[in-house]
Amino acid sequence: MKKVLVTYHSLTGNTAEMARMIADGLVDKGLDVTLKRVEEVGIDTLPGYDGFVVGSPNYFGTMAWPVKKFVDESVKYFKKLDGKAAAAFTSAGMIGGGGETVVLDILKAFLIHGCVVQGLTSAGHYGPVAVGKPDERIAREVGVLVEKYAALVAKL
Repeated sequence: MKKVLVTYHSLTGNTAEMARMIADGLVDKGLDVTLKRVEEVGIDTLPGYDGFVVGSPNYFGTMAWPVKKFVDESVKYFKKLDGKAAAAFTSAGMIGGGGETVVLDILKAFLIHGCVVQGLTSAGHYGPVAVGKPDERIAREVGVLVEKYAALVAKL
């Protein structure tokens, strides 16, 4: 069974709610999912996963410091995460507040690791971006992400 880490940082609970939605969906797709706050992830566990889904609130158009710290510490496994699947998501306070840049910043780090990313043609193209509390639109986008990501992990 393929193993996936869903990890996130959240203060208001919005990003945590998205993480739970994603983790539950991936479990329903038959994946072995570990759901943890980013602060609880042991960096040495990364090579044991087949993929990563990382979420962060939007802080000034980029990821929150705990997520950035996680990404920076992952350099220990540079070239050892090659070929694994990656995806990202965020919650923001307003439309146009930089949500897509948060998702892209997370994805860039995993692309540099050699991870494989699936674009989304029928949802937020880079990954789900909630504005405030996740709503029905985000539930649909999470569904698209889960479907595409599970298929990607199965192929890799």
